[in-house]
Amino acid sequence: MVPDAVYTSVMNTPYLSVVSELRDRPRRWLVTGAAGFIGSSLVDALLRLDQTVVGMDNFSTGHFRNLEYVREAVGMKRWQRFRFLKADIRDARACRDAVAGVEYVLHQAALGSVELSIADPLTWNEVNVAGFLNVMFAAKEENVLNFVYASSSAVNGYAPDALLGDEGGGIPLSPYAVTKSANEQYATVFRLCYGLVPVGLRYYNIYGPRQDPAGAYAAVIPKWIRAMISGEVVKIHGDGQTTRDYCFVDDVVQANLLAALAVPESTGRVYNIGANQQTSLKQLFSKLRAILAEHGVNYPHPPVYGPFRVGDVRHSWADISTSEDLLGYRPEHTLDKGLEATISWFLKNCK
Repeated sequence: MVPDAVYTSVMNTPYLSVVSELRDRPRRWLVTGAAGFIGSSLVDALLRLDQTVVGMDNFSTGHFRNLEYVREAVGMKRWQRFRFLKADIRDARACRDAVAGVEYVLHQAALGSVELSIADPLTWNEVNVAGFLNVMFAAKEENVLNFVYASSSAVNGYAPDALLGDEGGGIPLSPYAVTKSANEQYATVFRLCYGLVPVGLRYYNIYGPRQDPAGAYAAVIPKWIRAMISGEVVKIHGDGQTTRDYCFVDDVVQANLLAALAVPESTGRVYNIGANQQTSLKQLFSKLRAILAEHGVNYPHPPVYGPFRVGDVRHSWADISTSEDLLGYRPEHTLDKGLEATISWFLKNCK
């Protein structure tokens, strides 16, 4: 039986095969950024599959409560398979200690926020480039079987077409985008120079339960859900026609596990991970308001429009054909389905 945290349908044969393989022979994993939104979701899924997991986080953007949610969800028996290290990826020795003895690395630790990276490019470079290099070098030294890392659709930057393939080719528009581009280039160099064959996952806009709605790093979906539940005014940057490809977090979990166990011919490259569905900010606002109304939350305010943000990409839409063909990736959540699950979680846990 597939554990409920893995959320896969019987139609997704490649992912079912991976789940079955992990069940039959558990592995040893490191998840960096384990207390974050995506990192804790990966820890959750791996523990439900009875894997042995090391988590690493310095709590600069992650939260201990995310790990508490995981512990409650998986139960104490599975939780015993988890070891947590409070450490910073800028500490090379800590990275080496974290990687020791693991077979697979899922590297999620990074600083997000295009806007804040423009204000502080030095720190973003230290964490997202030097920290990334520390983790990947440690993985190379420990001869891990596979190294999967989180890249970003921001790498695409400005491009003439909204639908973007995983070959990139756009112009980065922020220091954050440059750091993720550097990650991809370093991964290529490590393949050529050292024989490590990393897999990059170029995330589009990820959302779902446990995503932090507060603070400087808050993404639009949890931020707007909280505002609507609280009756606060929602602010849209620009004219509302900016588009994004919103991807539910369980589909990101799927992509990471598929990438980790990918056949050699499918490693050593970067894959787009999105839902292949383009949605404008105006459309997103309407969907959130409609789903909340179905839950008895009637949001009365129209959105307030403000200036465009510096560094923002105008249109973003993932071509996932290569991810489908080579990884077997099949996003299983439409935006409506994912928003329903996300709103239900927020209404239950964030009152």
